[in-house]
Amino acid sequence: MKGLTTVSFAAALLAGMSSPAFAAADLSEGAGSEATSAAAAEAADQAIIVTGQRSEYGARDTSTATKTNTNIRNIPQALTVISEKQIEDQSIRSVAELLTFVPGATPGTGESNRDQFTLRGNNSTADFFIDGVRDDAQYFRDFYNVDRVEVLKGPNAMIFGRGGGGGVVNRVLKRATFGDYREALTSTDSFGGFRLTGDVDQGIASGVGLRVNGLYENGDSFRRHVNLERYGVNPTLAFQAGPNTRIDIGYEYFHDYRTSDRGVPADGDRPIKGFDRTFFGDPEDSHSKANVNIGTFSVEHELADGLTLKNHTQFADYDKFYQNIYPSSFSSATGLVTLGAYNNRNNRQNLFSQTDLVWENRLGGIDQTLLFGFEFGRQKSRNQRMSGTFLNGNTTPISDASVDKNVSFTSSASDANNRTRATVAAVYVQDQIRPAEWLEIVAGLRFDSFKLSVNDLRPASEDFSRRDELWSPRFGLILKPRDNLSLYTSYSRSYLPQSGDQFSGLTSTTADLKPERFDNYELGAKWAPIDGLLATAAIYRLDRTNTRAIDPLTQQTVLTGAQRSKGLELGLERSISDRWQVSAGYSWQKAEITKTTASAPAGRDVPLVPKHSFSLWNRYDVSDTIGLGLGVIARSKSYASISNNVKLPGYARVDAAAYYKLMLGIEAQINVENIFGADYFPTAHSDNNIAPGGPRAIKAQLRFGF
Repeated sequence: MKGLTTVSFAAALLAGMSSPAFAAADLSEGAGSEATSAAAAEAADQAIIVTGQRSEYGARDTSTATKTNTNIRNIPQALTVISEKQIEDQSIRSVAELLTFVPGATPGTGESNRDQFTLRGNNSTADFFIDGVRDDAQYFRDFYNVDRVEVLKGPNAMIFGRGGGGGVVNRVLKRATFGDYREALTSTDSFGGFRLTGDVDQGIASGVGLRVNGLYENGDSFRRHVNLERYGVNPTLAFQAGPNTRIDIGYEYFHDYRTSDRGVPADGDRPIKGFDRTFFGDPEDSHSKANVNIGTFSVEHELADGLTLKNHTQFADYDKFYQNIYPSSFSSATGLVTLGAYNNRNNRQNLFSQTDLVWENRLGGIDQTLLFGFEFGRQKSRNQRMSGTFLNGNTTPISDASVDKNVSFTSSASDANNRTRATVAAVYVQDQIRPAEWLEIVAGLRFDSFKLSVNDLRPASEDFSRRDELWSPRFGLILKPRDNLSLYTSYSRSYLPQSGDQFSGLTSTTADLKPERFDNYELGAKWAPIDGLLATAAIYRLDRTNTRAIDPLTQQTVLTGAQRSKGLELGLERSISDRWQVSAGYSWQKAEITKTTASAPAGRDVPLVPKHSFSLWNRYDVSDTIGLGLGVIARSKSYASISNNVKLPGYARVDAAAYYKLMLGIEAQINVENIFGADYFPTAHSDNNIAPGGPRAIKAQLRFGF
C-alpha cells in the first residue's frame, strides 16, 4: 500500500477510491509533499495516466513536523492526522467537530465567531496554519479544499515560530496532480441545511495542471434562529518546469456569515437544563462575518541529487466583523437573564515567506537530513471594539430569552481601538542524524527576532512597542528496536510575547515583560502491529512559566505565575485491513495553575480539560458496494472557566453511518449523530456561554466521481 500502483480511473472507482487523493507524487503527502515529482515530469511528455493508492485514514509520512519528508514513526512527538477520507466518512464540517477525535484536544466555542481550541491545557485562537504557514486570524475554517488536517502536540516553535505552546492545527491543502479527476458532493441534514462541494483536477497542457475546489453551504441548526451561509473557491495551478522544478500558484476566496450564538448560561454550578434549543439574547443583531483572500506561491527545485531548495510565500487578507447580544448571567431566584453586548472589528493582512534548503547526505558514514531555513513575515491588524448600551434594560425573563433589544454601540475607555504591526525574521537549522538503523537523533534550533508595534488610539494616540529575541530548541532521540516499532524521548520549547496570542494590544507594563515560556518533556512509542495500522502512546509534562500575576504587596504586575499540564495520550489510526479503517484515541490529562496568576490562584484546574476523553470511529466495508460506520465520543467532566465555579458534566455520544455504491462513480452516504439522544454540553467560552450538544441528527450525502 505504501508504493504507488498505476490503475485506470474506472478501476480506481471500482476499488472504492472515490477520493481524489490518488495523484502523481501527491498522495502520501498531499499539498505538503516533499518530492519534486520526477514521475509527473516524465508523464508530462507522455499520455497522462492516473496513479494512486487506496484511500486511508491518517498518513504514513508528513513534512509538517520536521519540514522534511519523514515517516510519522520517526517523528519524536505526538501528532494526530485526520485525512480527507475520514472527514468525508464522518461528515465533519468544522474544526470543532474534528478536534473531538483528537486525543488531548478540546474545541472551544470561540464566542461563536472563530475557531478556538485547548490542547494539552493551553488555549489558543491563533495556532492555525496552512501548509505550515500562519493562518492565525479569527474566523471559522472549512475543509472543502483539504487533503488532511494535522494536529501536532506540544510546543512547536522550532518549526512554526512563536506561540503554539500546547500544539498547532495545520491544514494541508489539495494541489494539482497533472491527472484528470472530478468529484462533486451534495448533502443535506435533518435541520434543513444544504451543502455542495466540487473538486476538478485537470491536466491542461504538457507539464501544466489546474485544480479547482469550490464550496457553497446554507445551513440551519437545532438552535432556534441560528443559521449560516458560506462559500469559497480555491483554484491552484501547477507547473512542472523541467524534471527538477515544480511551481504552484494558488488563490482562495472564502466567505462565512453566521448567527453569533453564545450558547446558554449556567444555573448555579451546572449548565441550565431544558433550554438547549433556546437562543439567549437578540439573534437579529448577533452575527459574524468573515471575508478571506489568500494567495500562495511555492517553488521546489532539486539543485543536485539529495539537495532541494524550497520557497513558500503566502499573502492573506482577512476582513472580519462580529456583533453579539448574549447572556452574561442568570438568577434562578428572580428568573431573569442578564445580557451583555459588544461588537468587534478584527482586520488583518499577513505576508510570510519561508525558504528551506534540505540536504539528504551521508557524511562520515552516517546518514542524515540537514535542514537550513529562514522566514520573514509581516502582520498588520486593525482592532476596534465597541461596547453595547441597552436603552430599555439589559434583563429579560427566562421565558422570553430570545428578545429584540434596543442597543447602542459606542467605544468606551476600556475598549480596544488600535493598529498593530508585527514583523518577524527567523533562521533555523535542524539535523536528523541516523548513525545506525536502530537509532535516530533529531536536533534543531530556531532564532526569531520578533517586533510588535501598537498605535493605541484610546483616548488619544499613543505608541507602544516591544522586541523579542527568541531561541527555540528541539531535541529528540528515537530508538528502533524493530522495523515496526519506534521509542522516543523529546524536549521542545516555545515562547509567546506578552500581548496575547493575537497580539491585539500593548501597555507600558506588558511592553517590558519577558515572554511566556512553554517547556515540553515527552516520552512515547509508535508501533505498526500490521502493515497499514499505527498505534501511538505518549506521556508528557508541559510547563508554562512567565505568566502574569499581581504582587499582593506592591500590586505590580510580575511574572511569577505558572501552569503545569501532564498526561497520557493513546492513538490508533489508519487501516486494520483493506475493508476496515479506524481512528481512535484516549487521553488522561491534568492541567492546573501551580503558581498564582492574574487569572487564578494556585491549585485551580485549567478549563476545558477533562481528565478522561475517548473517541473511536470505524468504517467497515461489508462488500464492494456496502459499508458501515460506527463511532463513540466520551468525556469526563471539566470546568467551563478558570473560576472553576461551573462544571460541564461528562457525557458519551454514539454515531453511525452507512455507505452504498449506487453505480459506477456514485456513492450514497447517511450519517446519524447522537443516535441515543444524549443531552450534553461539550464546550464553553465562560460560565455563562455554554454550548449545548446537538440532539439526534441525520446527514445524507451523494458523492459523484468521474
